[in-house]
Amino acid sequence: MKNLLIMLILFMFTTSAHATTIYKWVDEKGVINFTDDYTKVPPAFRNRVKIEKYVQQEGNAAPAQRTVATAKEETRTDIYGRDKSWWRGKVRPWKDQLKEASQNYEKAQEEYMEQAEGLSPYKFGKMSLTQYQMLSSRLEILSKEMDMYQGQMAEAKGVLAKLSKEAKDAGADPAWLE
Repeated sequence: MKNLLIMLILFMFTTSAHATTIYKWVDEKGVINFTDDYTKVPPAFRNRVKIEKYVQQEGNAAPAQRTVATAKEETRTDIYGRDKSWWRGKVRPWKDQLKEASQNYEKAQEEYMEQAEGLSPYKFGKMSLTQYQMLSSRLEILSKEMDMYQGQMAEAKGVLAKLSKEAKDAGADPAWLE
């Protein structure tokens, strides 16, 4: 009975503890942000999140703070603090434009070649003046399309070259531009 009384007294003086995980990150404007829900951290900043555990005991006014270092903190950045996701976000649209313009150019060139075969001397005698004019008009349109796609490819290549130089000057990993 004496042991039961001692245990009851001990349980009366114990306090319960509550732990909360807080996620902290700094955005591109230098603003410090906090949340207790990891899904609310923008994907671009998840690799820079610092996890802080706050333990508060019931009846204790001041919470004990413990910062937990994560492997994500050691993410490489360039000299301006921009990471792989930032650089990929800059490069990806231009790579997509280059790819799309190249594909469109190839299609237009292929159709141009097919249409140009219709102007051969063998087939020329078999077509009317109207058919000839329509074919010539189509070839002119395709030629302008190919010029436009070449311009888009040149623009994308130019911007990608400029971004590559900027990345090199900023100390970014060249693999980030892949």
